[in-house]
Order: sequence, then C-alpha cells, then structure tokens
Amino acid sequence: MNWSEQVVLVTGGTGSFGKKFIRIMLDEYHPRKIIVFSRDELKQHEMRMAGFDHPSMRYFIGDVRDRDRLRRALHGVDIVVHAAALKQVPACEYNPMEAVKTNILGSSNLIDAALDAGVKKVLALSTDKAVNPVNLYGATKLAAEKLFVQSNAYAAGTATRFSCTRYGNVVGSRGSVVPVFLRQRAQGRLTITDPRMTRFWLSLEQGVRFVIRAIEQMEGGEVFVPKLPSTRVTDLAKAIAPKAEIEVIGIRPGEKLHEVLVNEDEARHTVELEDMYVIQPAQAMWFGYAWQDKGKPLPEGFRYASNTNTRWLTVEEIREMIRPFEEAHAAQK
Repeated sequence: MNWSEQVVLVTGGTGSFGKKFIRIMLDEYHPRKIIVFSRDELKQHEMRMAGFDHPSMRYFIGDVRDRDRLRRALHGVDIVVHAAALKQVPACEYNPMEAVKTNILGSSNLIDAALDAGVKKVLALSTDKAVNPVNLYGATKLAAEKLFVQSNAYAAGTATRFSCTRYGNVVGSRGSVVPVFLRQRAQGRLTITDPRMTRFWLSLEQGVRFVIRAIEQMEGGEVFVPKLPSTRVTDLAKAIAPKAEIEVIGIRPGEKLHEVLVNEDEARHTVELEDMYVIQPAQAMWFGYAWQDKGKPLPEGFRYASNTNTRWLTVEEIREMIRPFEEAHAAQK
C-alpha cells in the first residue's frame, strides 16, 4: 500500500490518538493529504499552533452526528480512521443519549457517508470495554463494532471496506489513571478502586502503529486485537509513588475488575497470529475469511483476559512507559 497516494481523514483528529497518528503519518508515511475532522475549533487552532501545519493538512470543523457534513468532508477521501467518541465512563453513564448519539448514531452516519463517497477503507477504534460490556460506554462501542463489521454486507458490491481494532488502556491518555496518580503523588496518598484490578496496557505509539498495520492488511469485517501485556493497578501505584499510602475506595459503577479482549464465543471464529488475534465475521456472508490460512485456530473455551494473561509488565517496565508523562507533569509545575 502506497500511503503517499492516499487521502486520509481522522475523525476526532485533535484527540490523543489523532495527534499521534497524524504526527507519525507526516513524519514517516507522507500521505497526499491528511484531514482532521473534529468539532472543537479551539483544539484545532491549538493543534495547528503546536506544529501540525504541514501543507498536506486540512482542518474540517464538523460532528459525526452531522451526516451531511461527513459527506462533504469525505469527498475524495481514500482512508478513514474513526477515533471520534465519547469515552469517559462516568460522563456516558450520566449522559446516556449523548453517548448513543455520538458513538452509535455517529458511527452509522460515518458508514453511510463513506459508502456514498466511495471511501476505500474505514477502520474504527474500539475498546476492551466493548467485550461483555457492563457500562454504557462499552455497550455503545460494542454496537459500533457490530455496525462496522456488518456494514460490509452493504459494501460488497463497492470498493468500501470496514474493519475495527480493539485494544486496551492507553498509557497516559486523557482520562487514564496515570495523570490521576501523578497528581495524587504530591499528597503522598493514592486512591485505587480495588487492589485485585488488572488491565491490558499499551503506549499511544504502539496503538497508532497497530492501527496503521491493520489498515494495510484489512479486507473488511475483521476485528484486529493486539497481544498486549497486563499490569496490576498495585504495580502501577508502586511504579509512580512507591512510598505513598494506598487508599482503597471501592469499584465505581460500570467498572470491571479485569478486562477481556476476546471472549469465549468470539474465540470460535478467531485466528491467532504471532503478535495479534484476528476476529473474523461470525457469518461468512462476504469476505474477511482469508485469515483462516494465515493463523491458527484457538482452543475451545479460549478467553483473552487481563488477569489470565501470560505477559505481565514489571514495575520497572511500567516506570519506563510512564516516564514521558512524568516529565510532562513535572514541566507543568
């Protein structure tokens, strides 16, 4: 795939993922044009002032809730990365219809606009919280996943293909626990919800590079899941503030003890590769089944969960991953 010939649009392009994705695109892949599609003019201005002002860049004000604006923005676009979402669990619980409008109806709007515009590839970002969801955010992302996978049925006679990536917690992203712990460290006391809690973890750059690889390899209908290390929340606390007092405050509504990236039912139509799992469409309606010959099937009852993972981050590895955020936090003081 020759990225230099592609016009790429990123919904939610001013977010943590969007900025990192665009930086790597500009520095290494040099697409013909790259478009930021987001609803906040201030964030777009700040992004431009921060150096994202390459001649190939365009900034579109728009909301994924607005289908007509998406149709206009997608004119001439080859590849879409769908990163726009309401993702803060408490905010989604308190404003449920807003989460539905952005995460589900916004995804539907993007699918319709991409089909109408003849976009070649659309890759949506999903989350481990979409597996066996216990909160509204996870439920909306599960619905969005289903929309993107099943919409390949509409696209079968056209060039447009839809796929998803699904991965765990991104270190230091907005709303993650790392900035919270860094702020609490100054008081000498960290709050954790449950000492048994585990999470999948990856860096922002790892997430971006996995998305780029998925775009290059997707055929339509797949959900790509990277193999990730797990971390214990207690180890994260030790890495950030080893001498701090720990206060256990109890699990919040909609929070899980452990996260799952592939459940037992999905495992039956999932293949394992060296560094990822590829969840194929549950029904062989169209395409997405060439992965059968590229990987190996999973054993009956397989479940890819953060608490039964075979790869765990040590406290030292966690410190290495969070160092850039510690430095940024120190610089803000």
